[in-house]
Amino acid sequence: MDKKFFAKEISVGTEEQTMTIVWADEHRSVFPLEGLRFACPCVECAGGHDQMGKPFNPALFKVPATQIWKISDLQEVGNYALQIFWEDGHNTGIYGWETLRGLCPCELCQTE
Repeated sequence: MDKKFFAKEISVGTEEQTMTIVWADEHRSVFPLEGLRFACPCVECAGGHDQMGKPFNPALFKVPATQIWKISDLQEVGNYALQIFWEDGHNTGIYGWETLRGLCPCELCQTE
C-alpha cells in the first residue's frame, strides 16, 4: 500500500463536528462527522451485501448537518483501516485508509 495512505495523526472535534486526519505525506483531510456516519461502509448502512463496495457520493460532505454526532472511540484495524465507535452504539463500519483518503472532501482531492 502506498505510504500516503497511512494516517500520522487523527483528531476529533466534537464541537466543530469534524474528524481530521493528517496523512503520512502531510495532506490534511477534514471530514464532517455526519458525512462520515452516512458513508459508513457496514452492510447495514450500505443497504445489504449487494450494495457493498459501491462508491460514496462525496457531495454528502457538503450538506449541512442535521444533528450532532459524537465519536466515543477510534481503533486502528491492523494497518489497513479505522473503526469508528459512534456514541449511539454503532460501530460495525470499518473505514479502509485508502477509502478514507479517497473520500477526502478538500477541493484539491475532489478535483482530481
